Amino acid sequence: MPDVNVDLYTSTFCEPCMITRGVLAEAGRLVSAMNLVEHDIVREESAAEAAHIRSTPTVVISGSDGAEVFRAEGIPTLNQVLVALAKVA
Repeated sequence: MPDVNVDLYTSTFCEPCMITRGVLAEAGRLVSAMNLVEHDIVREESAAEAAHIRSTPTVVISGSDGAEVFRAEGIPTLNQVLVALAKVA
C-alpha cells in the first residue's frame, strides 16, 4: 500500500477531537502506511483556512499524490477510515 496522508484538524478542549484521535490511532495500528498529522486550527489558522475547515474535528485523507479521497467533519467510525484508506491503495 502506498503512503496515505491523514490530516486531523482539532481545537483545544474538543472532546470529539479526543475520540477521533483514538479512532485514528487504531486505524494507524492496522494500516502501517498511514501518516497522521494533527493540526491545531488556532495555531495553524492559515492551513485550516486553506483546507476549508469549518469545524473540529475534521479528518482529511489523501493519497501520496495529495488528492483528497475522504473528508469527515465530526467523529468518523473506524470502518469509514479503513474504507477510505483502502481506496488509496
